[in-house]
Amino acid sequence: MPQPFQTPTQQIKTRVSVLVFLKGNAAPLVLYVDNPIELYEEVLSYLKLPATSKIVEKDTQGPIKRVAFQTSQISAVAMQEEQYFQ
Repeated sequence: MPQPFQTPTQQIKTRVSVLVFLKGNAAPLVLYVDNPIELYEEVLSYLKLPATSKIVEKDTQGPIKRVAFQTSQISAVAMQEEQYFQ
């Protein structure tokens, strides 16, 4: 007899990441930070002022520990909610 599907004993948690799409890149930068809403609004403010060009450097959690990008290269920004096991 086939065994019924068993749920893992781990807890399913949700985390929010900020996706920064850069011109010329196929994949976005996926940034995990303590306050994703604050980072999202900051990057969104750079999109509203495209005439300014400066380098932004952020410390993040996850696979990318520190990232730097130029504000004039940002084409879009988004937030993503994802589930993971802990």
